[in-house]
Amino acid sequence: MCGVAGIFDARGEGRIAAASLASMVSALEHRGPDQKGLYLDRHVGLGHARLSIIDLTSGAQPIHNEDETVWIVLNGEIYNYPELRAGLETKGHRFYTTTDTEVILHLYEEKGPACVDELNGQFAFAVWDAPRQSLFLARDHFGICPLYYAEHDGSFFFASEVKALIASKLLPAPALSPRALDQVFTFWTTLPGLTAFADIHELEPGHTLIVNTQGRRLHKYWDIPYGSPEAYSRESPQAISEQVMALLMDATRIRLRADVPVGSYLSGGLDSSGITALISRHFNRGVRTFGVRFEEEAFDEGVFQNEMAGYLGVEHHELMARNALVAEAFPRVVRHCETPILRTAPVPMFLLSRFVHEQGIKVVCTGEGADEVFGGYDIFREALVRRFVLRRPDSPHRARLFERLYPQIFRTAREKSSLRQFMVHGPEDAREPFFSHFVRWNNTARIKQFFSKDMQAELGGYSAMEELARWLPADFEGRDTLSRAQYLEDKLFLSNYLLTSQGDRMAMANSVEIRPPYLDSRIIDFMSRVSPTWKILGLDEKHILKKAFKDVLPPSITGRTKHPYRAPIQKAFVGRLQADAYRDALSEKKIREAGIFDPDKVGRLFRKLDSGESTSETEGMAISGILSTQLLAEEFGPGLPAAAGNDITWDVYVDKRAGRAA
Repeated sequence: MCGVAGIFDARGEGRIAAASLASMVSALEHRGPDQKGLYLDRHVGLGHARLSIIDLTSGAQPIHNEDETVWIVLNGEIYNYPELRAGLETKGHRFYTTTDTEVILHLYEEKGPACVDELNGQFAFAVWDAPRQSLFLARDHFGICPLYYAEHDGSFFFASEVKALIASKLLPAPALSPRALDQVFTFWTTLPGLTAFADIHELEPGHTLIVNTQGRRLHKYWDIPYGSPEAYSRESPQAISEQVMALLMDATRIRLRADVPVGSYLSGGLDSSGITALISRHFNRGVRTFGVRFEEEAFDEGVFQNEMAGYLGVEHHELMARNALVAEAFPRVVRHCETPILRTAPVPMFLLSRFVHEQGIKVVCTGEGADEVFGGYDIFREALVRRFVLRRPDSPHRARLFERLYPQIFRTAREKSSLRQFMVHGPEDAREPFFSHFVRWNNTARIKQFFSKDMQAELGGYSAMEELARWLPADFEGRDTLSRAQYLEDKLFLSNYLLTSQGDRMAMANSVEIRPPYLDSRIIDFMSRVSPTWKILGLDEKHILKKAFKDVLPPSITGRTKHPYRAPIQKAFVGRLQADAYRDALSEKKIREAGIFDPDKVGRLFRKLDSGESTSETEGMAISGILSTQLLAEEFGPGLPAAAGNDITWDVYVDKRAGRAA
């Protein structure tokens, strides 16, 4: 993947400076260290920082059509580009590169904004249509590739990261939005289209945006599909699993299209093990795999990683994410995430991608999306168990169901004594829209007790859940329990948190591209027509995916209890918050200046941390959330210094402003 940036101004000549775009592109250096490109005319400037994956020699961007009237910059990959190119060539389109980027451009000429309907891939791109004086932006189905925008003083700005917008020095210094922070401290993320910063927006996944002299026009071209019971497949689970395998095989095959080696992440769980097995057995026996290890046994899956590596005979590389490394890297991770994070889980992914980069690998296949698509999370099973409990409140099986669901929680007599409280906590009506997620969100929202009085007063009666309710599809309440839970998880956790804070941002911080085969839109569409009964059979999560991998993976992998990916918080930070990277941002003075948190409450929390006293799950999230928010306010609040762009060597430089040489 790469980094894109641009400015549009309908007023014309002299309002877009090459220096501003150069600073924006320089701020994206980590996303595209290989080549740099710039296009300018009276109304638009397009910038590009390239990580070269396909067509290493002639694929520098921006790329143009035959008469140089339409230009494009792309971040991402279009996996079906060879097939699309063949069809375009039969219609007379002529190509001067072998890139997937140029295919989008000619497809846009052929179909206009509807070109996105033909694309199978992960992408965020901008097309400048000079004859129409129109800028067209698009983002992929799930938002694997980020794209941000802002407007100020008559100009429209866009970029792959917020820091590139700020680097233009043409926008006011960004301010953290209280309502956005309230959302983060409820859902772990902002609602789609919003960011942690006021007046900076994100183009939603599955959306396009047209910007021209008439204004802006936002269009949703895709949403997570919902299949009603009447549309469910009537085939057997075995037949369904065979079709899933065929789709997954092809999704993996086309994600190996690259002119550089493609590696694979291998965590030891079902999802990454399955993808790695398909690659190794069918496409590349020499694939190199990468996994992260932890000091603490509760987080570590090294035994299963090594078992799978031995089973497949692949060259496996391990990175030990020691607690000290997690604390050391956390501030850099926050800078790349550009949003508060309530877990340290992104940090090991940052460390792993750095390790992968050091091994000379630019692209890795990953397992993101399998849990969301196939029904793998405990939160899905918990919703089904809670629904059963509400239907049969006198059932003697209630306690045993929760014990089976969370064996790691309800082990001792004391823990089991709290089971009744756990069972009754949550909505009493399974038809309530947030039935599946209310308990999680309510627990997370307890962190807001650390908000300052001024912050609470500014929020007033604002409710993030009420705002989310207004955003849901019209037919949402009529959907089944699992479908509702999956939609919420896909739209919030997957798209806005997982693929951003743990996915693209952590990989591209080290110039590594991730490719998740499970998020092929064909798989999503197919699974929307599979009955919830077969997705989670009883309490057996990902039932269809397990059947699909039955003859591919050993029983020890397909039959193991799901191990949620987590990273240490308390043991990572205890005794380490006096380091230079933290001291200033966490001082009482800076906490009061930021105005977000109560310094007295924060002080007590961090004294408890340093004493070694055990912290609760909520306190752990509070530690990470407060740290990241304060670091974010310190890093971005006053505005980033403009990145130096004067020393860029441009691989493409086109200036079509009046009186300039093209």
